[in-house]
Amino acid sequence: MQIPSSLIEKYNVPVPRYTSYPTLPLWEDNIYSSSQWLQIVKQTFDESNEKEGISLYIHLPYCESLCTYCACNTRITKNHKVELPYIESVLQEWDMYLSAFKGTPVIRELHLGGGTPTFFSAGSLAKLVKGILGSARRHPSFAFSFEGHPNNTRYDHLKTLYELGATRVSYGVQDLDMKVQTVINRVQPYENVLRATQDARSIGYSSVNFDLVYGLPFQSVAGVKDMVQRVISLRPERIAFYSYAHVPWKRPGQRAYTESDLPADGLKRDLYEAGKELLLGSGYTDVGMDHFALPGDALHTAFHRKTMHRNFMGYTEASTRLLVGLGASAISDAHYGYFQNRKKVEEYQATIQKGELPLLKSHRLSKEDLQIRAALLDIACKGECQWNSVVTDPSSLQTLNVMAEEGLIELKDNGFQVTVLGMAFLRNICSVFDRRMKSSPKTQGPVFSKAI
Repeated sequence: MQIPSSLIEKYNVPVPRYTSYPTLPLWEDNIYSSSQWLQIVKQTFDESNEKEGISLYIHLPYCESLCTYCACNTRITKNHKVELPYIESVLQEWDMYLSAFKGTPVIRELHLGGGTPTFFSAGSLAKLVKGILGSARRHPSFAFSFEGHPNNTRYDHLKTLYELGATRVSYGVQDLDMKVQTVINRVQPYENVLRATQDARSIGYSSVNFDLVYGLPFQSVAGVKDMVQRVISLRPERIAFYSYAHVPWKRPGQRAYTESDLPADGLKRDLYEAGKELLLGSGYTDVGMDHFALPGDALHTAFHRKTMHRNFMGYTEASTRLLVGLGASAISDAHYGYFQNRKKVEEYQATIQKGELPLLKSHRLSKEDLQIRAALLDIACKGECQWNSVVTDPSSLQTLNVMAEEGLIELKDNGFQVTVLGMAFLRNICSVFDRRMKSSPKTQGPVFSKAI
């Protein structure tokens, strides 16, 4: 479906990706100590652990080189002596949470993110995962996934983690054009992607995800089509097709190129539409912001059953009220509040050694926050919203009426449904209800990336 240029121009504005509400830049920092945070965690754990289990995200920030497009929290080094001290800190942090839990945690989802988790040796990762799972029970629908770089994900990484319960691996492919790879400092031949995928398949992984990015410097429609066609030939069960977020004021590495090297807004959307058309024509389903899945994959099933969830790990096939984030910069969601760890590795480890959780930012959700978050999750995960789930004001209703006239949503007596066209503007539709963003000071610089 060709999106009218007028809509692209209108809605290509800075809006959040809504992995939380409120979004992190607008948190109030109103949880003042580790003990206050652990009380919120304990409450959420008691309410949900036995029924639904908990999610666990572990941030492994190390990379051997800087990918200039990347906006993740990373530490660049070739010194692998950092592995075990960092893992020991993560396990110490986990012990602090264990002390707050009443009973044994039931882990529903475990995800290793980065950085580059496969920077760590297979033995180091085994030590980490065994240390976590040895103190917990696995949920009957336990899901374990990790992120890997095609250049350094070895057979022993895949085999070791599979034997510990991993069934899905996510590879950062980004682009396959050598010119694009060179300028973003992520040169990875297609042969490495092929090898890493075939290794996962031969070992028994049931789901492989590829991360692709559109809007990178020097990308063209022909190049994106070629990339997507080659990716489709490998049949990954999931594909995340992300919009490149150009935020050089936050990520200095992005100053390696200029905005003149980036596709203009109309061309950038053409890149997405060209890739999306190929994906849909090859059997993939659009299952939310930037995500596509094949029938039979757990995320595809969750989307159609309307049980899909969204949190700081992105889209997940299960909803848990408690997400514990471990490691430098990791973010936790305990339903009633959010908590982000210190970003710098040294500060993170020093705080852990003192026996304290490494608080950097926090937010205790108000009743209105909880209500709006529930509505945004319905929009982002189900493509729908019911009026009785969120308080609307005249301005919001007027905006929704305009969106209905533009074909982005279909109004109903009890709410609205996002249309096929509207799926491209989920972030904008969510933002209609974002009261905190609307009331935030306008004097600060850009906070969010553009929607398109």
